Amino acid sequence: MSSRVVVIGGDAAGMSVASGVRKRLGDDDEVIVLERGTWTSYSACGIPYWVAGDVDSADDLVARSPEKHRENGIDVRLGVEATAIDPAARTVSVRDGDPVPYDRLVIATGAEPLRPDLPGIDGDGIYGVQSLDDGQVILDELAKQPRHVVVVGSGYIGLEMAEACVARGFDTTVVERAPTVMPIIEAELGDQVAEAMKKRGIHLRTGVDVEGFALDDSGRVAGVETDDGTLPADLVILGLGVSARSSLADDAGLPLGAKGGIVVDDRQRVEGFDDIWAAGDCVVTRDRTTGELIHLPLGTHANKQGMVAADSLAADLLGEEPRLTFPGVVQTAITKFCSLEISRTGLGEKQALDAGFDPVVVSKETSNWAGYMPGAGSITVLMVADRSTRRLLGAQIVGAEDAALRIDVAATAVVAGMTVDDVVMLDLAYAPPFSSVWSPIQVAARAAVKALAG
Repeated sequence: MSSRVVVIGGDAAGMSVASGVRKRLGDDDEVIVLERGTWTSYSACGIPYWVAGDVDSADDLVARSPEKHRENGIDVRLGVEATAIDPAARTVSVRDGDPVPYDRLVIATGAEPLRPDLPGIDGDGIYGVQSLDDGQVILDELAKQPRHVVVVGSGYIGLEMAEACVARGFDTTVVERAPTVMPIIEAELGDQVAEAMKKRGIHLRTGVDVEGFALDDSGRVAGVETDDGTLPADLVILGLGVSARSSLADDAGLPLGAKGGIVVDDRQRVEGFDDIWAAGDCVVTRDRTTGELIHLPLGTHANKQGMVAADSLAADLLGEEPRLTFPGVVQTAITKFCSLEISRTGLGEKQALDAGFDPVVVSKETSNWAGYMPGAGSITVLMVADRSTRRLLGAQIVGAEDAALRIDVAATAVVAGMTVDDVVMLDLAYAPPFSSVWSPIQVAARAAVKALAG
């Protein structure tokens, strides 16, 4: 008997599920993807670099077009917006069309930029950044040569979009309510990022709350109103983070967690709904250190979760045992501002305290490779360890070329539950053009060992 799998959402998680299921099921089985936009399988993370001009076009950010997916036997339906899910009837209602029945359903609706309920927020010229269409809108706005661009928020997207705008020659201001930029990293590292931004010509307003947006007579943004005065603005880019796009799931009675993320098990099956799976930026996932369910939208997780969901769903239909699980995350992330690289993994000091650990925090400045080699630059590694167990809880890096990706060593150590003593003794690669004799991660780990002895 044939089956019908319906997937809502055609980006990383959705198409990973659709592709994986299509390969496992028979020719008589249907795999249908409902995508409200016009793109599939694209890199939202690449949008700031497209806006900056480093990437030539939106097409360069597309990993696989709808046509390619159709050639592989997936029924991709573009411009079809799902409006409701009926778990009892096993149907998805769509705008301007008949309900679509399903045997198994996958929700991969992604995330949406946070838009705080502030006066003027719905004015023209105020945009979030999540889809390729969003990127094109911002490029169109920049083509109008705005005099003043204001970026609200200095997280990853805020930082990257600010760099893109200043690289194109626009007067750019970043407003951040925290005392320093990038509050996801410790303040001493955030100060280094702030200094790099100022040197690049970005105007920084930290410790400032946005209270609303001034609009002109046509309804277009003219200023950003803060608790420290009004900033002129012809274009506002929101970099305040995202929340799960989960209203469909909520209306259908599915369980929600942090930032509206859908609650799933380690095989991406929705808790309490045996015929519904969810994956990607619309779900919560478990922090492997604390056990807490968090919302952490990243393309890396979306693709892995899609692979796991495909395995679980296909096994369910085929009467087999699933092989894969998604074990959770340690909150690893990486970005850059011009030549300054930034990365982090695991817990920061406050996160560690909130989780009940007794954190020891150390920070060491070293070089990205042997200091006597040409082009050697500075790198600062901050490390967080638990006092009683000596376990590595997290690390953060800010530095010159080839600095940030070293966070992967720390991320692996956090996942493995290694102590800082273990990290010191890791057999890591060394040659003068690539590293100092002690890897920067090990320099910080040695400092943590010393601090724990004190």
